Amino acid sequence: MTARALGLILKRCMDILISALGLLAISPLLLLLSVLVYVYHGWPIFFTQERPGLQGNIFKMVKFRTMTNARDAGGKLLPDAERLTPFGQLLRRTSLDELPELWNVLKGDMSLVGPRPLLVRYLERYTPEQARRHEMRPGITGLAQVRGRNALSWPEKFAYDVQYIDEWTPMLDLRILYETVAVVLLGAGVRAHNHATMGEFKGYAA
Repeated sequence: MTARALGLILKRCMDILISALGLLAISPLLLLLSVLVYVYHGWPIFFTQERPGLQGNIFKMVKFRTMTNARDAGGKLLPDAERLTPFGQLLRRTSLDELPELWNVLKGDMSLVGPRPLLVRYLERYTPEQARRHEMRPGITGLAQVRGRNALSWPEKFAYDVQYIDEWTPMLDLRILYETVAVVLLGAGVRAHNHATMGEFKGYAA
């Protein structure tokens, strides 16, 4: 067995240990946030969506909702910028909306660190190089998140994702976790340029 293979086993063991202890430790905070999300955004409390994980296998990612279900007269959801509440912005800026993803980590859908899980419809739009981001489990945080988050362009994001795959070591994960704390405290890169959320990835020419 190679050193990398042993390292990946250790990575999974650490994911299980930290996510289990984390969920237990922050359970009062999760309860409080659940109540506040219900007050500000209504039901359901959680936002769930299918995302591609390791090797492109689909799983259901869970987060706290940051937007309302406000619709126009025709019943169509309003644009993200109009549905994103001040409380939702706070959740995103502090990354508190991501806390329920610890459950995905515990289940094995995700890792603490890895390329962020994107939309299923993007799978057919990747170049072979970009698709390499699925060679490891997606993460709650990752190299792209500490290098600019939503302020990065799509090509930059994917370049960092592949760099993470190629250069991964346990020490890199520890460094990313450390740098994530600073990013969260500063609230850096939450908004994409001229968008309340990251714009859609349109494909190779985007």
